[in-house]
Amino acid sequence: MSSTGPKQAIYASLAEVAQALGHPHRLELLEHLAQGVRSVEDLSARAHLSFANTSRHLQILRRARLVETERRGKHMLYSLAGDAEVVALIKALGRVGERNVAEIGRVMADYFRARDAMEPVSRDELVSRLHDGMVTVLDVRPEDEFAAGHLPGALNIPLAELERRLGELEADREVIAYCRGPYCVLSFEAVAALREQGYLARRLEDGYPEWKTAGLPVETAA
Repeated sequence: MSSTGPKQAIYASLAEVAQALGHPHRLELLEHLAQGVRSVEDLSARAHLSFANTSRHLQILRRARLVETERRGKHMLYSLAGDAEVVALIKALGRVGERNVAEIGRVMADYFRARDAMEPVSRDELVSRLHDGMVTVLDVRPEDEFAAGHLPGALNIPLAELERRLGELEADREVIAYCRGPYCVLSFEAVAALREQGYLARRLEDGYPEWKTAGLPVETAA
């Protein structure tokens, strides 16, 4: 009689998922895929990895059923296998890490909170303020990520272009910035830069993927 029961079979499969998450490059690749469908070449460039290394990490994620593929012409495209579930999984992992891992707490204090000690804007608060037309929502991700999906009415100014495009922002209007997720540095840097220029600026509590998977409305560029 086999000693492997249904519980052990489930735990074995869950362990494979956990092992797939056990590499920083794979976590970063999942963050990029949470912005939209990507080719291996594109992911390689965004994550600053070789094509071969990127492919190897993606195959591990695919075996764990965290990503899925679609071939279009000569390119193999990757996407999350269940946006809401994978984004929620990464978010839960982050919460546990922030609570239990001292090194994460140190980085959060030394980098993130040093740049923005203010309480971020919650999704519910932003929904209300969007309805009232009270804020400028600023997406500081690259243009192609913005085009694939963004918050309603958001203005896209990638972080690298922010200084020279400040004139596009109303000086007397609060700016709420967001980017790829809770550990994406783009919105932290944008808020710090805007405050130095005298703008009232705050961050959204997380990023575009969390907004989308919460079932809130999104737009795509025409």
